[in-house]
Amino acid sequence: MNALPARAIELIHGTAGRPVTIPQLGFGTYKITPHDTETAVRAAIELGYRHIDTAQMYGNEAQVGKAIAGCGLPRDQLFITSKLNNTAHEPARARESFDATLRALGLEVLDLFLVHWPMALSGDLIGTWATMIEFLDSGRVRAIGVSNHQREHLETIIKATGVTPAVNQIEIHPYLTQEPLRTAHRQLGIVTQAWSPLGRGHLLRDPVIESVARATGHTSAQVVLRWHLQRGDVVFPKSVHPERIAENSQLFDFELDDDQLARISALNRDHRFGSHPDEVQGAK
Repeated sequence: MNALPARAIELIHGTAGRPVTIPQLGFGTYKITPHDTETAVRAAIELGYRHIDTAQMYGNEAQVGKAIAGCGLPRDQLFITSKLNNTAHEPARARESFDATLRALGLEVLDLFLVHWPMALSGDLIGTWATMIEFLDSGRVRAIGVSNHQREHLETIIKATGVTPAVNQIEIHPYLTQEPLRTAHRQLGIVTQAWSPLGRGHLLRDPVIESVARATGHTSAQVVLRWHLQRGDVVFPKSVHPERIAENSQLFDFELDDDQLARISALNRDHRFGSHPDEVQGAK
C-alpha cells in the first residue's frame, strides 16, 4: 500500500509546540452508515489515503477504529480526526465524550480533535475551547481545532485563551469559496479544511466545471478537488464505492492553469448546501 502523493501541511498552532503535519488529501466519512464505514475506510487506506476524518456525530467512530486496526499500517502512518458533538460542550460531558472517542477508535492518542459546531448562541465558546486545550495538554491529542467557526468565534476564543486553533473545517466548494474567512485563517495562521468539497454533487454538472474537465481529460469531481488542492485547502471527499474512492484520489497527474482556477473561483454564489453556523443550536 503506497501513500498518495498529496503534500502534508504543517500545523502551526494548537499543537503544544510539537511538530504536526496533516495530509492535504483525506477521506471523509460523513453520512456513511456504520454498516458501510469499515469497508469504505479499508478501501480508502488500500488506495493510499492516510488521513481519515470522522466525528462523534457521525456514529461511525467504532467502525473507523476497526478499519485502521486491521489495515496493517504503523500508527504513525495514519492521521485520524474526530470532532466533539454538540451535546457534549459542557466540560464534564466533553471529557467523557473524548474518552469515548479514543475507546471507539482504539487509540491512545488522536491526531486532531475539533469542536464540531460553535453553538455560539446557546453555548460557551470559551469554556468549550478551554476544555479542548485541556485535552491537548494531556498529551492524548496531537492537535486541536474547530469546525464551522466564523471569524468572530475564532477571535473570541483566541483572545480569551491565547491558543489559536490548528485548523478550521468549514463548508467550501466553488459555489461557496469562503474567501473572507480563508483570508482570516491566513492572517491567524490557521489551516483551512473544506467539508462538502463537491457541493454534495450539485455543481458537478456546472458548464464551467464540465468545460475544464473536458479540457484536462478528467472528471468534474477530479477538477473540483484539484481546485481545492491548488488553493491550499485540506480536503476529504467521501464515497462508499471503491471506483469513486479511487477516482477521487487520482489528482496528481494534472494541474489547473491560472485561467481555469479563476474561472472556477468566479462561480462563487455564497451558497451553502449545509447549515449556517448560527443555525446549529441545541442537540442536533
